[in-house]
Amino acid sequence: MRRSAVTRALPLVMAGVLAALGAAGAAPTTYKTDPAHSEVGFDIRHIFTKVHGRFTRFTATIVHDPQNIAASRVDAEIEAASISTDNERRDNDLRSSNFFAVDTFPKITFSSKSVSAGPNGSFLVNGDLTMHGVTKPVTLTANFLGSGPAMGGMTKAGFEGTTRINRKDFGIVWNRTLDSGNPLLGDDVDIAIRIEGNVPPPPGAEGAPKKN
Repeated sequence: MRRSAVTRALPLVMAGVLAALGAAGAAPTTYKTDPAHSEVGFDIRHIFTKVHGRFTRFTATIVHDPQNIAASRVDAEIEAASISTDNERRDNDLRSSNFFAVDTFPKITFSSKSVSAGPNGSFLVNGDLTMHGVTKPVTLTANFLGSGPAMGGMTKAGFEGTTRINRKDFGIVWNRTLDSGNPLLGDDVDIAIRIEGNVPPPPGAEGAPKKN
């Protein structure tokens, strides 16, 4: 009888242990951008083809809660002057008052307001994008690519997000009409964000930064 009672109780004990472990693992994780393995990029039509550009200086904080996706959030800040299309003349024009006016509006920011489940395992990040002095709501379609341990005790995770905006909504309206009557530039801008996030090892762990 005693052995039978133990046998019956064992699954309940194991279930309790697993539930406790699950609850312990359900805490949200905060990731900071690894800039060497991340990109904030965009594409815009130039006559017939699309030109790719990116911003080379940016920071992002991603709070990811896999058990309660609504508790997740994203905050990002981009230095507008770091825009690069691998063409110095064009990049200087993009920094000028014709486009981003970086001396007047040095930062581009995004702050999420809500996160919800999206199609095919994605999630929808709704938030405010501020650019060129204008704030508009945008929705990123995002994907969590996985997480795990890395070298030096670091934990890493991967995220992707895409959206499309109309640049004129943010007061970036410069254009030129070609002899054909077509505009030089398109209005729609496709944005693609790829973030590798880091969680540093806890203080005292192997690979953790040492205090001076």
